[in-house]
Amino acid sequence: MGRIEKRFTALKREGRKAFVAYLTAGDPDLETTAKLIPALEAAGVDIIEIGVPFSDPTADGPVIQAASQRALKRGATLKKILAMIAALRRTSGIPIVLFGYYNPILSYGPEKFAADAAASGVDGLLVVDLPPEEADELRQYSDPAGLDFITLIAPTTDPRRALKILRRATGFVYYISVTGVTGTAVPRPDDVRRDVKRLKEMTALPVAVGFGISTPAQAAAIAPLSDGVVVGSALVRLIGDKGGSGDLIPAAASFAAEIRLAIDAACL
Repeated sequence: MGRIEKRFTALKREGRKAFVAYLTAGDPDLETTAKLIPALEAAGVDIIEIGVPFSDPTADGPVIQAASQRALKRGATLKKILAMIAALRRTSGIPIVLFGYYNPILSYGPEKFAADAAASGVDGLLVVDLPPEEADELRQYSDPAGLDFITLIAPTTDPRRALKILRRATGFVYYISVTGVTGTAVPRPDDVRRDVKRLKEMTALPVAVGFGISTPAQAAAIAPLSDGVVVGSALVRLIGDKGGSGDLIPAAASFAAEIRLAIDAACL
């Protein structure tokens, strides 16, 4: 049992929901990212999604696109990100998902990437632009390496296609609660309740809901309807606003703690 499965299993046993936080690696720099992760963990984050910056992040909204550009300008690379994770693993056991696009992986080499990611302590992959039909090029290496392959399901996904995707998914399912790019809309609880129920009829995997969850109130509204909530753009925006200031890490941790409290209070 990997770290992701262990975390969801423990949370379910405790009657709690997962808080998944996304941040862009290297924004404002990799040294700060390495300090942010344990601070977020201490504030109650259960799983960290580390965004790999890419020059053409088509699935991301303006907030994460800007963060990617800042990180690339500061020299963030996939190799450096894996080295950061390896160093982090000396002191932290928080589950880590690499979130990004296939081009950097392809440039790195799928076989070498899978081996290096597993060796560094990555637990799962979420490759937003890699359809299931084309995933074997990577999964022939990532599956044997023990890396979970997390998939996205959208409100517009055809049920037959959703079932096909879910049959090969591992780790957890990332349900996109709104259409469009990240950080641009707010999820409707009634729609989320209906769609998560349908997904749970198709898979035993935990379902985490993301896109559009930016406040403690929104997290509290969605948490009881799912196995976890993902907060991304709001945290990335805070990091971008604070830049390299001395209060960045305390501010991010305080925001995460508010989300954690809201999730827990909503699920009592």
